[in-house]
Amino acid sequence: MGARDRDRFSTATRLRLLGEQTAARVYRSQTKRQARRSRLTGRAALLVLVLCTMIVALAYPMRQYVTQRAQISDLQRQKQQAEQRVEQLRDLKARWQDDTYAEQEIRRRLHYVMPGETGYTVVDPGTARQSRADLKAAQRPWYANVWDGVDKSDASDQ
Repeated sequence: MGARDRDRFSTATRLRLLGEQTAARVYRSQTKRQARRSRLTGRAALLVLVLCTMIVALAYPMRQYVTQRAQISDLQRQKQQAEQRVEQLRDLKARWQDDTYAEQEIRRRLHYVMPGETGYTVVDPGTARQSRADLKAAQRPWYANVWDGVDKSDASDQ
């Protein structure tokens, strides 16, 4: 065995060869990754560009669609409320066409009495007190009452 053979089997030589092989593998894998990365990046950029274009192109029509759907639901709700109101008014009209109902309402609202009946009106005590205050206002000059009314309306606005 010569010096060459000894060097071939020495630990230092083996470690150096192993390091060179490892470095070559790492270099190859890095160049493959870089090559792959550059192709993937171009494709990814194109894909992102296409997706952004699609989103921008569809944004306005989708907004219009959502707005119109909301308007349609509002109009359907209004239609349903109007139909309910029409039904209530039809019921009220049918009731007013009944003579007994009309008579009851006339007696209740207008305080009418039938011939031979005696009508009574009950006065609320709070209303009577208020009328006494109106009597005091009647004894004052008219311009003082007007000015008090202006003051009360200003106080109610605040």
